[in-house]
Amino acid sequence: MEFSAKQIASFLSGEIEGNPDVLVHTLSKIEEGVKGSLTFLANPKYTAFIYTTQASVVLVNKSFVPEQPVQATLIHVDDPYSSLAVLLSMVSQAKKNKKGIDSQTSISATASLGENVYIGAFAVIGENAKIGDNTQLHAQVYVGDGVTIGSDCVIYQGVKIMDDCVIGNGCILQPGAIIGSDGFGFAPQGSGDYQKIPQIGNVIIEDNVEIGANTTVDRATMGSTIIRKGVKLDNLIQIAHNVEIGENTVIAAQTGISGSTKVGINCMIGGQVGMAGHLRIADGAMIGAQSGVTNSINDTSHAYFGSPAINNKKFARSFAIYKQLPDLNLEIGALRKELDALKKNQK
Repeated sequence: MEFSAKQIASFLSGEIEGNPDVLVHTLSKIEEGVKGSLTFLANPKYTAFIYTTQASVVLVNKSFVPEQPVQATLIHVDDPYSSLAVLLSMVSQAKKNKKGIDSQTSISATASLGENVYIGAFAVIGENAKIGDNTQLHAQVYVGDGVTIGSDCVIYQGVKIMDDCVIGNGCILQPGAIIGSDGFGFAPQGSGDYQKIPQIGNVIIEDNVEIGANTTVDRATMGSTIIRKGVKLDNLIQIAHNVEIGENTVIAAQTGISGSTKVGINCMIGGQVGMAGHLRIADGAMIGAQSGVTNSINDTSHAYFGSPAINNKKFARSFAIYKQLPDLNLEIGALRKELDALKKNQK
């Protein structure tokens, strides 16, 4: 598809500087721009490239004033990065606008399908499952018995949604995500082995949640594991049984959250964070990458780093000392030798 600079400016309520009729059909980085592409300038570090880019259209801030001639047509907007996100969303929606049911599917006679749904090849929909309007289930998606999926969802290839789980409206589940697998529940026996504890709860995912590729959300032992509205989970995350993630919290890849921990709203959690079970993480908490959280977090006046996670200022001071440990060890060794020599001389 091709769009003119004039059309794009209209979409974004932007102001054109240059040729309004120039056409673009692709997107590019500003330093890799080619004729017919659209790019953006949001970071001042890349300003030099606007004078050399071959891109046809560049989104810039309304306050941007070129210091030398620019070949590209400029579209001045309030926030170039946010405006690009709007355009990407439009393109993505156009590409994903699939409808219809593939002939190679298995859909229970008791399942309920909304209007304008898309069901891809080899998808399986179990008994009494409910799929909302305009929702897309791509190839090889499994929807278990009693599952409810809301409207306007996109469930990508290979996602597994196990029995009785609930997915809200406007959710996106990336390829390979598993919702409702058994929680890790085993009771030690006197004989030294373990008895599996049946996991009879479910998972509830509220509206406008995105779950990354190969992320796993375990079903509750009893009750529900809950992902509140607006949460964004990256790839390769483990959410254990009976965990609750508060509204609009974002969690980066490879984080693991142990059973029954409750994470507040608007938290930001970096990659590879590990959390022990039965903790409470206060609203607005910020936890740096690779931190190990072993205690509940109540004070959110600062970020947390390290393992175990501590006040980021204390962590910085501690790490400064940690880097000096080899030299300090040598100094201590030298002082010991001097002390031993003094003791010998006193004798």
